[in-house]
Order: sequence, then C-alpha cells, then structure tokens
Amino acid sequence: MTTMTDASVREFKMPDVGEGLTEAEILKWYVQPGDTVTDGQVVCEVETAKAAVELPIPYDGVVRDLRFPEGTTVDVGTAIIAIDVSGGAPAAAETPETPAEAPEAAAAPTPAPAPAPAPEKKPEGTGRQPVLVGYGVAVSSTKRRPRKGPELPLQQASVAIQTELNGHGPALVDPAPAAPAPAAPASTASAVTASAAAVQSRPLAKPPVRKLAKDLGVDLSTVTPSGLDGIITREDVHAAVAPAEAPAPVTQAPLTQAPVTHAPAVPAAPAASYDAGRETRIPVKGVRKATAQAMVGSAFTAPHVTEFVTVDVTRTLKLVEELKQDKDFAGLRVNPLLLIAKALLVAIKRNPDVNASWDEANQEIVLKHYVNLGIAAATPRGLIVPNIKDAHAKALPQLARELGELVATAKEGRTSPTAMQGGTVTITNVGVFGVDTGTPILPPGESAILAVGAIKLQPWVHKGKVKPRQVTTLALSFDHRLIDGELGSKVLADVAAVLEQPRKLITWA
Repeated sequence: MTTMTDASVREFKMPDVGEGLTEAEILKWYVQPGDTVTDGQVVCEVETAKAAVELPIPYDGVVRDLRFPEGTTVDVGTAIIAIDVSGGAPAAAETPETPAEAPEAAAAPTPAPAPAPAPEKKPEGTGRQPVLVGYGVAVSSTKRRPRKGPELPLQQASVAIQTELNGHGPALVDPAPAAPAPAAPASTASAVTASAAAVQSRPLAKPPVRKLAKDLGVDLSTVTPSGLDGIITREDVHAAVAPAEAPAPVTQAPLTQAPVTHAPAVPAAPAASYDAGRETRIPVKGVRKATAQAMVGSAFTAPHVTEFVTVDVTRTLKLVEELKQDKDFAGLRVNPLLLIAKALLVAIKRNPDVNASWDEANQEIVLKHYVNLGIAAATPRGLIVPNIKDAHAKALPQLARELGELVATAKEGRTSPTAMQGGTVTITNVGVFGVDTGTPILPPGESAILAVGAIKLQPWVHKGKVKPRQVTTLALSFDHRLIDGELGSKVLADVAAVLEQPRKLITWA
C-alpha cells in the first residue's frame, strides 16, 4: 500500500529558469497543501539573479507538501513541491530521496534477498518539463536499483556508519546472533574503516555552500552544522565568519567562566545580542547580488572615463508637449526620456564606432551594427537594466511604446532574463531623484552609459540676455579601451546639440 501511495507522488524540482543559474529564492507560494492543481498552473514565484519569474506545475493532482517556505533560497534541481497525481488527500509520506530512508534501512532486520521487481511503467508527466524560458529539464527516476547480493554486507555496514555519523541512527552494535555469519575478509573490514574515516573527515555541504566558504576563507571542518543530517548551511558559514568580523568584548566572557563543551557556536551569541538592537543584516541575494558582482567586475575591468555637458533643453520640453497632442502618440507615454533616447540613437548613428564591445579572449574590438538600448530601472528588488532590442530601427511612436512597456514591466518585477541580455549602450535617468548628474558605471559588456540629471529652471544666457531656461547636465561614461576622448566628446556633444535644437532630429536622422 505504501509503494502505491509513493508511486502516485510526483516531485517538481527547481528548474534552471536562466542560463547557468545555480539557485533561486522562493518569493511566494500560490498554492497550499490540499489544493487541486492542473497542468500548466502557476504554483509559485521565484527570484533568480536575473529576474523574478513564475513557475508552472507540469502535473494534475493535489498538493501534498510544500518543501520550503517563502523566502528560502533553493538550489536548482532540488524538489520544492510534491503533487499527489492520484487525486488523494495529502498525507505525511517519505519520498524515496528523503534522508529518513537510511536509518530505517539500518534499524530494520535484513530480509532474505527478493527477486528483482518488474520494470515500473513510466508515469505520465515525465520526459521534458517545460520551464518559463522555453526549454525543459530532463526527469530521471529517483527509485534506486537494488544492490547485488555479494555487496550487501558492505552496504549495511556503510549505511550504519553513515547514519551514526549523521547523528540520527543508533550506535554501531553487533547484530543479534540469529545465525552466525562468516567473518568479513580483512580487505572488506579495511575498506569499511577507510570509508568511515573518509566520511568523518569530509564535512557535509552543498557545492554553493562550499564555494561560499572558499570565497570567505572558512575551513568547513571547523564549522558547526545546523542543517538536516549534519549538513552545513550558508548561515553556518556566515556564523563562522561573524566572530572574526565582530569579536565580542573580553568583559563578556570572564576568565572564571566554565568552559563550554556541548556547543562550540555558543560564544558567538553575546556578539549577536550586543549588536541586535543597533544593526540590521540584510542578505544580499537575487538581483542585488548579481548587480553587485557585475558592477565590481565592470569597474575593475573596463577603464572608465566620464565627461559632462550642461545644456538648455527648453525647446525639447516644448516639443514633448506638442507630441502629447499628436494623434500618432495617442495612448502613449511621451516624456523627455523619449527624446533623450532618440538623441542618443542619432548620435550613435553619426558616430558608429562608439557602439562596440571588447573581446578579451581574442583581443578584438567588436563593432555592433545594431543598438540594444538599455534603460536602467530602480525596482524594489534592486537595479536592473532591460534593453529595447534594435532600438536604432524604430520610429519615435514605436520607441515610445516599447519604452513605456519596458519601464512598467521592470517596476512590476516581471522583466524576463532575455530582456536584460545583449545591451550595447544604456541610459540612466538620475534626474528623477533630483540629482544633477553622476558618474555611472558601465553595465558589463557595454561601451557607454549616459546619465541624465534633473531638469531645472536656471538663469541662462539666451540670445544675448540672461533668461530663465530649462537646463540639465548630461554625463557620459565610456570604456576607454573602445572610445578615446575625441570620440566620446563627439557623441556627448551630438546628444546635447539635438536636445538644444530638436530640429536636428530631422536634419541628422
């Protein structure tokens, strides 16, 4: 009966929703245990290092178990939800991959070898599972093959040793003398001893956790595990680093205090409680983590140069108001950013060498004959830079439509990973925050980024007289390996010229 129940349960594993991503955070569950789901129904929203995406379930059935709560970061390939495809009510049942299998196998008496079971029919829903980006992950059976007879004594000894080391099994004792067994050969006993020593000497941790420990310089053998079955978690690694970063005052640990022998991690508690009311630690993950890594890589790889120009954009603002009344722009959002984007596209057309990238492997400059215009957008999950594909070939109304959709999608957190790949140049509008200008860092792989400052009414010499005019400051940062000072100055000057005299959109386009 148990076998039949387990056979009706299907596990949905965390897919790779991007390209080469290793983990994702569960933002929200849309279902709960006991809910009925259908093939293609969205069951949860996850955030990767690139974007937030929704995951559909590939089964029909009833939700039996949610393996992780909201806010948990899960490795790709880990089961996150169990579905009873038979339609039965949810029940607590162990799956073939659960760690509870090992102690049961160690505690139960060894039955007589049984004949191999007949091949199980491949259930529906297996094969390729569809994921959001259009490709699937192969599903393999999780049922283990039975061991052959001659290997059974070694298997039992290894399982017993492993369960004792993990702390959830009984201590190794001689089995009840139901029937005398022949003594194990010396080579077998040596292999079991060596296997136990190897297991005991190697800490249990997943590959991402091992990489984190390597990056932080933490020796995993000195870390106290808190995860299931003695597995070291990310929090354990960070806890091992915390005492070195913020050591507790000596006065909090008197010399007369009795030594602690039952929990080595306890001495870190006073330091945490000391700063609990004065500091807040925010885990860096998802989009924020990816952005931080990208900015560090860009800042220390591409030699940045930034140039500035202050320009009178009064005529551009008048043109914006006129376009809002144009029937060709009905229903579209027309703002100064639209004309700034068009001005940058015109400047790139006049100076095509600025639209390039650096190929480090081949030591080549790659000229791009297309412009994927990135727009930096601040979202609750961090800064992202989606781009408008082939922006150079779009008319002004089409550019306005795609710009509006891009910004709205980014603010809702629905930007797809594809929309953030392949950018060539970027615009960042810091003026919306009241900032005059800045020195932006290039998105990795791009040649230039234009920062637009706040547009303010300022005194300006116009036609020989000082008058109040709408003025802003532009800043262009560029990769000096690709763009020299002359080329960068020409591009920035052309953008300023178009914004000061919008009729150049006709003469230069």
